[in-house]
Amino acid sequence: MDHSLPQDWIALCLLVFALGMRHGFDADHLATIDGLTRFNARANPRLARVCGVLFSLGHGAVVISFALIVANLAQQWKIPEWLEAFGAWVSIGFLAVLGAANLYAVLNTDPGQVVLPVGLKGRFLGRLSRAASPGLIALVGALFALSFDTVSQATLFALTAAQFGGWQHALTLGLLFMLGMLVTDGVNGFWISRLILRADQIARVASRVMSLVVAGVSLLVAAFGLIKLTMPAVDAWSEGKELYFGAAVVMVVAGSFLAAVWLTRTSTPLATTVAAD
Repeated sequence: MDHSLPQDWIALCLLVFALGMRHGFDADHLATIDGLTRFNARANPRLARVCGVLFSLGHGAVVISFALIVANLAQQWKIPEWLEAFGAWVSIGFLAVLGAANLYAVLNTDPGQVVLPVGLKGRFLGRLSRAASPGLIALVGALFALSFDTVSQATLFALTAAQFGGWQHALTLGLLFMLGMLVTDGVNGFWISRLILRADQIARVASRVMSLVVAGVSLLVAAFGLIKLTMPAVDAWSEGKELYFGAAVVMVVAGSFLAAVWLTRTSTPLATTVAAD
């Protein structure tokens, strides 16, 4: 069993759920859901509101399938020692690039425009970036799961689950991971659909709040991961605290998200206030 995951079943379940929520805040997820929601906002507002949910269902279905396969093979296959380290470096690289790209987007977006999140994987979607049906949107989410960082993560907790029992434990963790994504991606898609309806100063400020937070958290998580890999003392200190770190990241982003939502729900937009004066 990998030493970096809890050996207590309840703690492991909570950690996987937190990892799912954090995964849902991935800049690639946010950027793709943003694009799908904006594309469907006028033609099919109902579909636009559930783009995040459909994306997560497709993404989670692949994660669960892979976790079940790995769990069934766990008796004959042992995870290579290099896989965790390689996966960590890949994750750090992606987080650093995405964080820098989103920070650049905030700094270079005109003050009169809404900041659009920046992703990397979405650039390879082609026509699927304009999916206009539930099945195609779920397919986009499924394709996003076919990446090394997602697969390595699913492999890690599936092999850990195998130590507690059979495929049922891997299925439980896969469902918890998907549920975490559903919470964040679902709320994000619904919020974006509401944000599109506003073209005032409040909406522009809210988009900047979320983009700055996503960029900052991505860079901080990447930096902490790099420190752990290069400083054994820090790695030893952080061992067993993964659940707390994951919860802290989710709380920071969720708190900022709620603050941005509160801004968009302000009943007196700036333009109305100015007009009243």
